[in-house]
Amino acid sequence: MENSGINIRVRTNFFEVTKLPEAKIIHYDITISPDVSPILNRKVFRELERSAFDAVRPVFDGRKNMFTAKPLPTGDSATYEITLRDDARATTSKLQSKPFKIKIRKVNEINMEELSLFLKRKCSLTSNSLTAIMALDVLIRHRPSMMHETVGRSFYTPQGSQSLQGGVEVWQGYYQSARPTSGRIMMNLDVSATVFYESGQLVNIVAKILGRRTPEDLRRGLNVKDHFVIERFLKNVRINVIHRGEAAARRRFKIDQITPKSALETTFDSEGAITNVAEYFQQRYNKRLNYPFLPCVVVARKVYLPMEVCEIIKGQRYIRKLNGKQTADMIKFTCQPPHIRANKIKQGFELLNYRNNEYLQNFGMNIGNEMIVVPARVLPAPNLQYHPSSREADFQPREGVWNLRDKKVATGATLGSWSVVAFGTEQEYPTDVVKKFVRQLVITCIETGMNIPNTTPPISHANPQGDIEQSLKHAWINAGNTAKAQPQLILCVLPNIGVPLYAEIKRVTDTVIGVSSQCVQSRHIISAKKQYCANVCLKINVKLGGMNAFISPNQIPFIAVQPTIVMGADVAHPAPGDTKRPSIAVVCGSMDAKASRYSASIRIQTGRNEMIADLANMTKELLKLFYQTCGRKPERILFYRDGVSEGQFSQVLESEVAAVKAACASLDPKYKPTLTFIVVQKRHHTRFFPMEKRDTDRTGNCLPGTVVETGITRPFDFNFYLQSHAGLQGTSRSTHYSVLHDENDFTPKELGIQELSYNLCYVYARATRAVSVITPVYYAHIVCKRARFHSKESWSDTEDSEKGSDTSSTFGVVKPDLQRKKNSLLEHNRLFND
Repeated sequence: MENSGINIRVRTNFFEVTKLPEAKIIHYDITISPDVSPILNRKVFRELERSAFDAVRPVFDGRKNMFTAKPLPTGDSATYEITLRDDARATTSKLQSKPFKIKIRKVNEINMEELSLFLKRKCSLTSNSLTAIMALDVLIRHRPSMMHETVGRSFYTPQGSQSLQGGVEVWQGYYQSARPTSGRIMMNLDVSATVFYESGQLVNIVAKILGRRTPEDLRRGLNVKDHFVIERFLKNVRINVIHRGEAAARRRFKIDQITPKSALETTFDSEGAITNVAEYFQQRYNKRLNYPFLPCVVVARKVYLPMEVCEIIKGQRYIRKLNGKQTADMIKFTCQPPHIRANKIKQGFELLNYRNNEYLQNFGMNIGNEMIVVPARVLPAPNLQYHPSSREADFQPREGVWNLRDKKVATGATLGSWSVVAFGTEQEYPTDVVKKFVRQLVITCIETGMNIPNTTPPISHANPQGDIEQSLKHAWINAGNTAKAQPQLILCVLPNIGVPLYAEIKRVTDTVIGVSSQCVQSRHIISAKKQYCANVCLKINVKLGGMNAFISPNQIPFIAVQPTIVMGADVAHPAPGDTKRPSIAVVCGSMDAKASRYSASIRIQTGRNEMIADLANMTKELLKLFYQTCGRKPERILFYRDGVSEGQFSQVLESEVAAVKAACASLDPKYKPTLTFIVVQKRHHTRFFPMEKRDTDRTGNCLPGTVVETGITRPFDFNFYLQSHAGLQGTSRSTHYSVLHDENDFTPKELGIQELSYNLCYVYARATRAVSVITPVYYAHIVCKRARFHSKESWSDTEDSEKGSDTSSTFGVVKPDLQRKKNSLLEHNRLFND
């Protein structure tokens, strides 16, 4: 397999650091008290730099680390006091006038020569080299972070922002990071986007939040729902006031709540007399309120401010969940074809203006002006096998996509006992219309190779806001009585694509009844298109134990020659800020020599814990099931782990590799299958841009199978980028695979793991296209999402992270009936197919 594929060149969003600092970089620990946000820390640091370090040009990470190119004139330690009198981030006058105490202490001198040796692979990665990379990272980000709104490693500008309606807008941003590669340091630059509160007069923003054209449309006041929406949106938002002149406008406040009554009705004691807010502003400031019918905002010390004298301050990040329309508009803003994204990255490079960056000059660091070009290969697609009676039983997909024309599934399942539930009235979904769709679905399933002796299942209607559990139990009984057999499937027609109804259907069918369910959207029922029916057929066939397609064994010899289990693992966490819900860990494992059938093991664990707590027992379950299914113990384990950052590599090696080995030893002390442990990363900012037209797909992206293994990969382990899927829209993101532990000799010379990983992206059962990440990891991700629905709680499309359920919430267990399949395959497999 060595050097298989077509050799090409691609451009990537990395800029070479052409000159590194030669002298030692001095590392200081800096403590700013009181403890405040990085945004305010940077403002304090700016004042400190102006007053004490103007000639030294230190750089600061916003929290604890400061680096300089030469020693500070004050020696190894110093203490300062800085007062911010007009700070835009302070929320009270007390904080504005209170001095900040700054303690600086020298920690270390960073030897840059050691970093150079590491990059050339002449020494191992040391703590000194890690600190040197961190220092360079802080250096390239320091100036932009002082000038622009900063979130993590990205900074954002309001230029070219776009309203998302509802009082929020999306800003264009730029991500930058120093990355070690073989022989050199690179600067990774990418475009990003995030959502901010719209700035401006609060009354206008309130009108937008409620979907009104102007504040005049609110003259009737706010109802209870409006009040809740406004208060939830505005809580903790920073404002200034505009009714007391420019000096007073510098005072900043944070909204605590909204008064239940209007400014006319909100009263308080003013110098011994009861007055309302509207009258007070008329008497005190000679300001007649234009919108006295609106409530007031309540800020610190129970101060009431009419909305029309308040302005929302620019640059406040919005972290709540977007609604459907906002999400769609956000995607439109961020979805940029490769050539446009590349141009925006170049614009970002010019905006950063590295050539005239005084901090880089002071440290003696230079960055090249052009995105680098790296060698790549385009791997050939594997041959897919369908049923021998198909006209195209053995074929090679082109550009990662194919269809079911002239093909029958490799193993067709039998569907004899089933029923249909339309969640809506007879008027909304007439029985004749549902029957027509079912007829087309049955015809398509039979043509595709399934066996359906019962072509006319019973049809019922149910209230989508009613007792879903009872409706599904009724459908289950109908299926059994009609076919005189154990029900196999409930087909559910959904009125919308919202989460709550879907979640309840899956909870009930998975954990209460114990039957497979297939949801279809009502908008597809009327047209009953064959392509849609074919996609549904793929899902149903796998749910019932069938096999849609498989890869020729000679193209996955590592798996086919010796008993090998391929595993994919993922951990799904609750939303940011949710401290109540648990995390869900899932491991999926292959159950045959074709790596086409999978089972899953699921665990609930402490929220936001990335390491899989019970991995040993989960692995043990899957190894035993493999033995029961195949009759042999796996002699090799290929383990793909998703969701781990580079900073967690050592932790995952220490805990999870040991857990997999412990699982094997617990089955038999002499049982020691060889293990390869690979981390899979999708959350990165590496992008590839084809240089030749012949190397692009129809969206302008790199072709499926494009693999990059040199030029920008890390110098200290075997890692590569693989773009396995065909682009749909925007710029495709490759998957980064890092081989952390290898007992199967997948060395960079052999280059077999790239081909194997790519081929396994073609066995995803739910679609006729290669997926962007290896199939068992994709399945693990889907099971994580499904398992979340197994807790009986209230689901909302616009669910707020502050409203989590308690970790003691009961998560339902998949019913045993779904775990006893004729092929000994756990029906957890059905979780992969919505």
